[in-house]
Amino acid sequence: MEPGAMELLLQFCNWSTLVVCMVIKFPQIFALLSAKSSRGVSLKSLLLELAGFLVFLRYQSYYSYPLLTYLEYPILIAQDIILLLCVFHYNGSMKQAIPYIAIFLGGWYLLTLQKWIIDLAMNLCTFISAASKFAQLQYLWEARDSGAVSALTWTMSSYTCATRVITTLITTQDLMVLVRFLIMLALNIWVTTTVLHYRKTATKDE
Repeated sequence: MEPGAMELLLQFCNWSTLVVCMVIKFPQIFALLSAKSSRGVSLKSLLLELAGFLVFLRYQSYYSYPLLTYLEYPILIAQDIILLLCVFHYNGSMKQAIPYIAIFLGGWYLLTLQKWIIDLAMNLCTFISAASKFAQLQYLWEARDSGAVSALTWTMSSYTCATRVITTLITTQDLMVLVRFLIMLALNIWVTTTVLHYRKTATKDE
C-alpha cells in the first residue's frame, strides 16, 4: 500500500474509532434505563473490562504512544463508570461501588511505580479483558436470556477492535497490543452473536 493511502487508512481508523467510542456504551445505558433492570448484564464482566481499560490506558500513556491510538480509552472508562453505577443502582447496592472506586484509584497509581509492574500488568491485561468477555458469555449461557444486553454496543466494540488491529499494525506494531485486539475482536463477535441468538429465541417463545 502506498504511503499516502496508508496514512488515509490510519486517519480513518483513528477518527472513526474515536467517534464510535464516544457513543459506544450509550445503547447499553439506554437499554438499562428503559428496562429499569440490569438483567442479563454481568457486573463481573463490567468490572474486569474497566480494569483492562485502565491498565491499557496507563500502558499506552506510560510509553508515550501516539495519542490518537488510545484517545478513546478515557471516554470508554467514563462510560463504563456510568454503566456500572446504573447496574449498582438497579441491583440496589450503590454503596458497593465505593470499595471498587478506591481499588481502581489505588491501582492507577501503583501501576507506574516500577516499569516491570506496568509491563506485567499489560501482559495480564489481555487475560483480564478476555475474562470480562467470558464472564458475560457465562452469564448469558446460564440465564439463556440476553435481557437488557445491547447487541449494538457489542457490535460497535467489535468494530473498534478491528480498527485498532489496523492502526497497531501501521504504527507501533506492538505484539502484545496486537494480540490483545485480535483476541478481543473474536470474543466481542462471540458475545454479539450470543446476545442475538438468545434474543431470537426469546422472540420465538413469545
